[in-house]
Amino acid sequence: MAFCSGCGTQIPDGSTMCPACSAKVPAGRGAQGTTGGMTDNVAGMLAYLLIPAIIFLVQEPYNKNRFVRFHSFQAIFYCAAAFVLGIALSILSGIFTAILPLLIFITVPLHLAVGLGLFILWIVLLLKANQGQMFKLPVIGDLAEKQANAS
Repeated sequence: MAFCSGCGTQIPDGSTMCPACSAKVPAGRGAQGTTGGMTDNVAGMLAYLLIPAIIFLVQEPYNKNRFVRFHSFQAIFYCAAAFVLGIALSILSGIFTAILPLLIFITVPLHLAVGLGLFILWIVLLLKANQGQMFKLPVIGDLAEKQANAS
Protein backbone atom coordinates (compact mmCIF):
# COMPACT_ATOMS: atom_id res chain seq x y z
CA MET A 1 0.00 0.00 0.00
CA ALA A 2 1.55 3.29 -1.09
CA PHE A 3 0.81 6.85 -0.02
CA CYS A 4 1.41 10.18 -1.71
CA SER A 5 4.37 12.03 -0.21
CA GLY A 6 2.59 15.36 -0.63
CA CYS A 7 -0.90 14.83 0.73
CA GLY A 8 -0.73 11.30 2.20
CA THR A 9 -3.60 9.90 0.15
CA GLN A 10 -3.47 6.19 -0.65
CA ILE A 11 -2.27 5.58 -4.20
CA PRO A 12 -3.38 2.46 -6.11
CA ASP A 13 -0.57 0.11 -7.13
CA GLY A 14 0.82 0.90 -10.58
CA SER A 15 -0.51 4.46 -10.59
CA THR A 16 1.82 7.27 -11.62
CA MET A 17 -0.24 10.14 -10.18
CA CYS A 18 -1.93 10.85 -6.87
CA PRO A 19 -5.73 10.80 -7.31
CA ALA A 20 -6.21 13.62 -4.77
CA CYS A 21 -3.52 16.21 -5.53
CA SER A 22 -2.34 15.03 -8.98
CA ALA A 23 1.29 14.89 -7.87
CA LYS A 24 3.57 12.62 -9.86
CA VAL A 25 4.78 9.46 -8.15
CA PRO A 26 8.51 8.91 -8.79
CA ALA A 27 9.18 5.77 -10.82
CA GLY A 28 10.71 2.83 -8.98
CA ARG A 29 10.01 4.18 -5.52
CA GLY A 30 6.27 3.72 -5.37
CA ALA A 31 4.82 6.56 -3.35
CA GLN A 32 7.64 6.80 -0.85
CA GLY A 33 8.82 10.34 -1.24
CA THR A 34 11.53 12.20 0.53
CA THR A 35 10.89 14.92 3.02
CA GLY A 36 13.75 16.97 4.35
CA GLY A 37 16.42 14.59 3.09
CA MET A 38 14.96 11.34 4.41
CA THR A 39 12.28 9.04 3.08
CA ASP A 40 8.81 9.34 4.52
CA ASN A 41 8.83 5.86 5.99
CA VAL A 42 12.04 6.57 7.94
CA ALA A 43 10.64 9.87 9.22
CA GLY A 44 7.41 8.09 10.24
CA MET A 45 9.40 5.43 12.06
CA LEU A 46 11.60 7.99 13.83
CA ALA A 47 8.46 9.75 15.05
CA TYR A 48 7.86 6.85 17.46
CA LEU A 49 10.98 7.89 19.39
CA LEU A 50 8.82 10.84 20.66
CA ILE A 51 11.35 13.69 20.54
CA PRO A 52 11.56 13.52 16.71
CA ALA A 53 7.73 13.48 16.63
CA ILE A 54 7.64 16.88 18.29
CA ILE A 55 10.38 18.17 16.00
CA PHE A 56 8.58 16.83 12.90
CA LEU A 57 5.39 18.68 13.90
CA VAL A 58 7.12 22.05 14.12
CA GLN A 59 9.85 21.80 11.46
CA GLU A 60 8.97 22.94 7.96
CA PRO A 61 9.18 20.14 5.41
CA TYR A 62 7.92 17.46 7.80
CA ASN A 63 4.86 19.28 9.12
CA LYS A 64 3.48 19.53 5.56
CA ASN A 65 3.60 15.76 4.99
CA ARG A 66 0.40 14.01 6.09
CA PHE A 67 2.13 10.62 6.54
CA VAL A 68 4.77 12.02 8.90
CA ARG A 69 2.21 14.16 10.76
CA PHE A 70 -0.05 11.12 11.29
CA HIS A 71 2.73 9.02 12.79
CA SER A 72 3.98 11.94 14.89
CA PHE A 73 0.55 12.55 16.41
CA GLN A 74 -0.06 8.84 16.92
CA ALA A 75 3.31 8.50 18.68
CA ILE A 76 2.54 11.41 21.01
CA PHE A 77 -0.94 10.09 21.83
CA TYR A 78 0.44 6.56 22.31
CA CYS A 79 3.08 7.77 24.78
CA ALA A 80 0.47 9.81 26.66
CA ALA A 81 -1.87 6.81 26.87
CA ALA A 82 0.95 4.53 28.05
CA PHE A 83 1.91 7.08 30.72
CA VAL A 84 -1.69 7.38 31.97
CA LEU A 85 -2.06 3.59 31.98
CA GLY A 86 1.14 3.21 34.01
CA ILE A 87 -0.01 5.79 36.56
CA ALA A 88 -3.45 4.13 36.86
CA LEU A 89 -1.88 0.69 37.36
CA SER A 90 0.45 2.07 40.02
CA ILE A 91 -2.42 3.68 41.92
CA LEU A 92 -4.50 0.51 41.75
CA SER A 93 -1.52 -1.58 42.84
CA GLY A 94 -0.94 0.71 45.81
CA ILE A 95 -4.58 0.48 46.86
CA PHE A 96 -4.78 -3.30 46.48
CA THR A 97 -1.51 -4.04 48.25
CA ALA A 98 -2.49 -1.70 51.12
CA ILE A 99 -5.64 -3.74 51.61
CA LEU A 100 -3.99 -7.14 51.24
CA PRO A 101 -0.18 -7.26 50.92
CA LEU A 102 -0.27 -10.66 49.20
CA LEU A 103 -1.85 -9.03 46.15
CA ILE A 104 1.61 -7.78 45.22
CA PHE A 105 2.12 -11.22 43.64
CA ILE A 106 -0.68 -10.36 41.23
CA THR A 107 0.03 -6.67 40.61
CA VAL A 108 3.76 -7.01 39.82
CA PRO A 109 3.21 -9.59 37.04
CA LEU A 110 0.34 -7.42 35.78
CA HIS A 111 2.71 -4.44 35.51
CA LEU A 112 5.25 -6.58 33.67
CA ALA A 113 2.64 -7.98 31.27
CA VAL A 114 1.23 -4.54 30.45
CA GLY A 115 4.75 -3.14 29.98
CA LEU A 116 5.70 -5.99 27.67
CA GLY A 117 2.47 -5.56 25.69
CA LEU A 118 3.11 -1.84 25.27
CA PHE A 119 6.67 -2.52 24.14
CA ILE A 120 5.55 -5.10 21.56
CA LEU A 121 2.88 -2.72 20.26
CA TRP A 122 5.52 0.03 19.98
CA ILE A 123 7.73 -2.31 17.90
CA VAL A 124 4.75 -3.11 15.65
CA LEU A 125 4.09 0.62 15.16
CA LEU A 126 7.76 1.16 14.26
CA LEU A 127 7.69 -1.65 11.70
CA LYS A 128 4.39 -0.55 10.15
CA ALA A 129 5.68 3.01 9.74
CA ASN A 130 8.90 1.70 8.19
CA GLN A 131 6.82 -0.31 5.70
CA GLY A 132 5.01 2.89 4.68
CA GLN A 133 1.67 1.89 6.19
CA MET A 134 -0.62 4.19 8.13
CA PHE A 135 -1.49 1.59 10.78
CA LYS A 136 -4.14 3.06 13.06
CA LEU A 137 -4.62 2.11 16.69
CA PRO A 138 -8.33 1.91 17.60
CA VAL A 139 -8.94 5.22 19.43
CA ILE A 140 -5.53 6.87 19.25
CA GLY A 141 -5.26 6.36 15.48
CA ASP A 142 -8.56 8.12 14.85
CA LEU A 143 -7.44 11.11 16.92
CA ALA A 144 -4.09 11.17 15.12
CA GLU A 145 -5.79 11.01 11.73
CA LYS A 146 -8.05 13.95 12.61
CA GLN A 147 -5.04 16.00 13.73
CA ALA A 148 -3.00 15.04 10.66
CA ASN A 149 -5.83 16.05 8.32
CA ALA A 150 -6.49 19.33 10.17
CA SER A 151 -3.25 21.02 9.10
